[in-house]
Amino acid sequence: MTGPYLVGIDCGSQSAKVVVFDATGRAVARGQQPLQPMSRPRPGVVLHPDDDLWTATATATRRAMAGFDGDPAAIVGVGLCPIRCCKAYLDAGGELIEPVMSWMDDRAYRPYLPDDPRLAFVTTASGYLASRCTGRHTDTAANDIELQWPIDVDRWTWSDDPAAYARHGVRREQLFDLQLPGEVIGPLTDAAAAATGLPAGVPVVHTANDKAVEMLGAGALGDRTALVSLGTYIAAMVHGSANHPDGRAFWTNFSAVPGRYLYESNGVRRGMWTLSWFLDLLGPEFAAHAAASGLSREQYLEREAIEVAAGSDGLMIVLDWLATADHPYRKGTMLGFDARHTRGHVYRAIMEAIALTMKGHVDAMVDELGGGIDEIVLSGGGATSRLFVQIFADVFGIAASRPIGGGGAALGAAICAAVATGVHAGFEEAVAAMTAGRESFEPYAARTDLYRQATEAVFRHIRPATDPLYERAHPLFH
Repeated sequence: MTGPYLVGIDCGSQSAKVVVFDATGRAVARGQQPLQPMSRPRPGVVLHPDDDLWTATATATRRAMAGFDGDPAAIVGVGLCPIRCCKAYLDAGGELIEPVMSWMDDRAYRPYLPDDPRLAFVTTASGYLASRCTGRHTDTAANDIELQWPIDVDRWTWSDDPAAYARHGVRREQLFDLQLPGEVIGPLTDAAAAATGLPAGVPVVHTANDKAVEMLGAGALGDRTALVSLGTYIAAMVHGSANHPDGRAFWTNFSAVPGRYLYESNGVRRGMWTLSWFLDLLGPEFAAHAAASGLSREQYLEREAIEVAAGSDGLMIVLDWLATADHPYRKGTMLGFDARHTRGHVYRAIMEAIALTMKGHVDAMVDELGGGIDEIVLSGGGATSRLFVQIFADVFGIAASRPIGGGGAALGAAICAAVATGVHAGFEEAVAAMTAGRESFEPYAARTDLYRQATEAVFRHIRPATDPLYERAHPLFH
């Protein structure tokens, strides 16, 4: 183990994950730290309590470094990838004046600024963690979306239009300067080195929004490959070369490769969270049975779910466990229960609901783009489930695959660091060298036909039927 080594930092909605990779993309050390539960002081307000993003990132990094047997001096770069769509409000010294605002906070998409005389800067989670690591006030352009910031999407820089700043309620001097993915922010400060266990002075590198970095880590660079990111928020993405500002079934996001774009479909809020929620409902006795079998809760329940027939014997689920601001009355729906149904049925039905929902979103996106897809790639924690990947293949009717070795945003962040520090000559070279290919699952035609019929006959009609009921119930129970 002689290096060079690259560190990928992935701070998501539920945990911070830090991985040390060698130049071939092989993970040599890992660390993880769960985030604290979100603070929800009132409806519509969702915060990361205390300084949780930085604290979790620093803790996970120390854990990774504790398991690293190589020479710390051989670590040549650190790629930084926090959760997107968050907002951080800082004083002139770069300290938080209130907890970081989650992407689930309604105010994150409105021109909100705290009424606090200390306010000097407003930035994303990537800008905030970059400043904690380096002391420099820069952010990656690829984590600033037009819905939230006065960004010129065509030029990857701040807008020249005063109306854009007025629309977002922010001044240019309150924003960090922008850099591109794969550019060095600066050296890690002594204070950040003490907090993380990383060597002081190592170059810290900007990446992009977490979904784009995850796609890079999956090795999915082609225009006919869709990546479904199975996270707290589930979305599907395909690469492209042009900004489409008026998309109806998708929106244009920045890629982790400068000059390229991601077309991102509508998604599922609290997607993988819903599976965790159901596992939590099964309680400590279930968790103890799983542990006694030497299995995780997910593995234990999947053994039951895999015995359930495709279609879950008619049990169907609509995943509105977190309603959108424009339909605040919506609730999650489970319907079709009878005496056959077990906890394995519910677990499989949630997986099927995710796949069926994303099939509708992806179809709408590619139809509007006038293209098509040949393969769907799954990334994130859900991709560790063979059952889940097979369900996606069966629902979509095309090959579904998952990155060998897991891929993910940590690897994508390390790829950006490899490009920035010259370990690899460019993004294509780094992806080719550091991603290990994909394991593919072929669809079963009979299941694909069943899912198609179920969608046409029932699934796509559930929400229109239940919306009026939930809207009437909303004043009583919201």
